[in-house]
Amino acid sequence: MAEKAPFHRIAAFLKHRLTAWNTSGEGIHSPYLFELVRFILRDGNSYYCFEDIERRRELLLACPDEIEVVDYGSQGSPEGRKVTRRVCDIARTHLERPAVGQALFRIVNWVSRQEKRPLSILELGTSFGITTAYLAAPDSRNRVVTMEGSREVLKVAQGVWRALKMENIEWMEGPIDDTLFSTRAHVRDGSPSLPESLDIAYLDANHTYEATMRYAACLLPKLTEKGILIIDDIHYSEAMERAWNELKADARVPTTMDRSHVGLHLEGPHPLQRHRNAKM
Repeated sequence: MAEKAPFHRIAAFLKHRLTAWNTSGEGIHSPYLFELVRFILRDGNSYYCFEDIERRRELLLACPDEIEVVDYGSQGSPEGRKVTRRVCDIARTHLERPAVGQALFRIVNWVSRQEKRPLSILELGTSFGITTAYLAAPDSRNRVVTMEGSREVLKVAQGVWRALKMENIEWMEGPIDDTLFSTRAHVRDGSPSLPESLDIAYLDANHTYEATMRYAACLLPKLTEKGILIIDDIHYSEAMERAWNELKADARVPTTMDRSHVGLHLEGPHPLQRHRNAKM
């Protein structure tokens, strides 16, 4: 399967380009989703934090330091695989593209405008904390909890957040299958790590069918009335595409959006059954 994955991703991208619709939001009758689509896809503004976050990315891409990484990733090993890698190599292969991070920023910013209150945000898969920074940047009152299995990777991410002066990020270290499902999991100050409810959950961790379905089953009940579950790499492999298709058909998910690289599950009162599987 690993050898087929790159070819699968190319085919999935081409299929998406040929079948995507509603890229302008036209034809969507719900004002809620219409504004979301237009806000995310049509917003070309470069916000105040983008330059600072991207400067941290550039430094990571130029850093030759070696660290020991515990990889729980797409191979799905419960023990993890320890390897020594350069920071720059990890940054080049594992960090999300700027467009993805900036889309996450816009989603959080938009939900904050809608709710007019601090948000509760969870990220599965910290990496070097670049996407975490985009999730945390829209409002310092928002609470962002992020989970990372590798201690040395998490230390690099903490340095990124310190440089950006972001103090609304909490972290959990350890295998996500332990931390996400543990009632005793704690963050840096010893307080319970998982909020009772979530406004936004971003899943970018173990890219296997089993893990994706397991994490989604845990997170969906925690979403607020208008909560959003964002799943990364939905066309990464045939297994991830199967997970995405099954989640699209889940009765608990009123509406989904396929953004090629990521998929959005939207909870709450969205009268959009006719648009539940929109590609954009």
